[in-house]
Amino acid sequence: MLFAPYCTGNGGVSIVSPSGKTSHIVAHERCDALRPNGIALEPGGSFLLAHLGEEKGAVVRLFADGQTELVTDEIDGHAMPPANFVTRDQDGRIWITVSTRMTPRASDYRRSASTGFIARHEGGRTSIKADALGYANEIAFSADQKTVCINETFARRTSAFDVNEVGDLSDKRTVATYGAGTFPDGVAYDANGDLWITSIISNRVIHISGKSAVTIIEDCEADHIAWVEAAFESDSLGRPHLDKAFSKKLCNISSLAFGGIDLKTAFLGSLLDNKIASFQSPVAGQPLPHWDVELGPLVEYLE
Repeated sequence: MLFAPYCTGNGGVSIVSPSGKTSHIVAHERCDALRPNGIALEPGGSFLLAHLGEEKGAVVRLFADGQTELVTDEIDGHAMPPANFVTRDQDGRIWITVSTRMTPRASDYRRSASTGFIARHEGGRTSIKADALGYANEIAFSADQKTVCINETFARRTSAFDVNEVGDLSDKRTVATYGAGTFPDGVAYDANGDLWITSIISNRVIHISGKSAVTIIEDCEADHIAWVEAAFESDSLGRPHLDKAFSKKLCNISSLAFGGIDLKTAFLGSLLDNKIASFQSPVAGQPLPHWDVELGPLVEYLE
């Protein structure tokens, strides 16, 4: 099965069954709608949702029956800004990224962006583990959990931290930097320990192995990239530059997830499309912690 955020109505999760049927688990009995930007499957068939509110964020647990419960809406005693991404590591710790503390968020679509951070929720407490990031986006842990990579979208780089045995982060370094048209958003490891990066706006998929970064897919128009670059250089980049797709097939791809029986199907999430594109990868993806969890009541969608 394939899971994706569902942002209609009260919000929730969309499920695509092996037969291609799409169903939705919609949050109910809420006074505020959820806007899940990132999701993570948990053992037993519940989901963690990173709520990307207009001014405030949260991590909310969504159950298969549509019931919800708050996991956390504060960090170090302060209200959580809009949450971008959430994931679980192999030890069950919950990791969250916040892209920016600025409001509106688009005011930080800048090369100077530096208010993003990575936080960890454990033992009922949420605390910042890496700060001053250039628009923090998706993160991915290496197979041995000793490294975590993060895309800093408007700083135009992928960075890495060491992760120690208790989950603290240190020794930040740059894995890759990017030029015109590349704004890294999604990140995933493959079975070889290499990285796969997705870029919004240019619809690029980039494979990083060691110091080599190769663009595997690109779907964009040169005039659109020039328009975006001019706005970026003049500190005027905003939502209009992200809310239209100037491409042949892809609509502002933002994430990549490996799936299929052999983990060689790369699924591409996007900001603007109502469907999920995919391609066959020459190498399998790294299995994530949720790869073989018990699905609980979600088994009813296996058809």
